[in-house]
Amino acid sequence: MDTSMNPWNEIKLDDYENHMSLDSVNQLQTMNAMMKEQFEAYPVETSMVLGVAGGNGLEHVSKDKYKTVYGVDINEEYLCEVDKRYPQLQGVLKCLKIDLINEADKLPEAQLVIANLLIEYIGYPAFQKAVQKIDPEYVSCVIQINTDTAQWVSDSPYIHAFDKLDEVHHQMEDRALEQAMKKIGYSLILNTLKDLPNGKALQRLDFKKEARA
Repeated sequence: MDTSMNPWNEIKLDDYENHMSLDSVNQLQTMNAMMKEQFEAYPVETSMVLGVAGGNGLEHVSKDKYKTVYGVDINEEYLCEVDKRYPQLQGVLKCLKIDLINEADKLPEAQLVIANLLIEYIGYPAFQKAVQKIDPEYVSCVIQINTDTAQWVSDSPYIHAFDKLDEVHHQMEDRALEQAMKKIGYSLILNTLKDLPNGKALQRLDFKKEARA
């Protein structure tokens, strides 16, 4: 598959971030607070943010704790912006342009994987494959739960920027994610919910690698 055809390559970062940060959506702000907790939760020194977009939350990376933080995305423009926004993380932050569906074999190893609002767009099998390649001790995911199932993108002036995402969007379900992770040897260790406007919520599910027999 030609990665340039992925709808995420056509969405301007300004449109995405402006939509996500509207008071009526409130996802950028909520996610930022959740990422602070994700970065601080576990005794690791390497982590990987899958679907890093514009780098929301990277200001919570402590150089005292982390030797390497990978930011992975399919959109090169997003990654260039991340590099510009976080000069203080030079030497720690490494941005990687990787199509997770077709190029998972390019992923390096890391002790913690953070995947927020990402699995929706690549599906469980591609996520399982990526996790197996990265081989982390911990995986922390945030998925969007819709109580208003008719519309998974909140209404906003920017909504038409996301029209093509219907082509790649998968509806998430916490039990299905838990089962998918169990199949590759990861057990659920945390399940929390943060309510959003518009009948939506962000659910954080963390997993730990099971001890190998």
